[in-house]
Amino acid sequence: QLQASGGGLVQAGGSLRLSCAASGRTFSSYPMGWFRQAPGKEREFVAAISWNGGSTFTADSVKGRFTISRDNTKNTLYLQMNSLKPEDTAVYYCAARQRTTVTMYSYEYDYWGQGTQVTVSS
Repeated sequence: QLQASGGGLVQAGGSLRLSCAASGRTFSSYPMGWFRQAPGKEREFVAAISWNGGSTFTADSVKGRFTISRDNTKNTLYLQMNSLKPEDTAVYYCAARQRTTVTMYSYEYDYWGQGTQVTVSS
């Protein structure tokens, strides 16, 4: 129901835009978020957005470089990633939550995409 795309291989300092398309149901009334998981590490919070895009939250590690946004008319979530660093290398997952409040905790999300690989070379 959530399909993440847009990952790839990029050099340090480059940019990528991830997309998360919803199908089968609408997620326009749900808060959504992005998480990432690097090899050997736990899944970590990247960014989250309220159902109408009015509130956004980003992890300190990506603040000022990553921007989360959504287009509810297209049922799509985005993550614009600029000034990428090798430590941003991970599988990136999008998620949606059925409650109204935004959260940074992965266990509070109900729906997950399959992940898209982002690799940043130095």
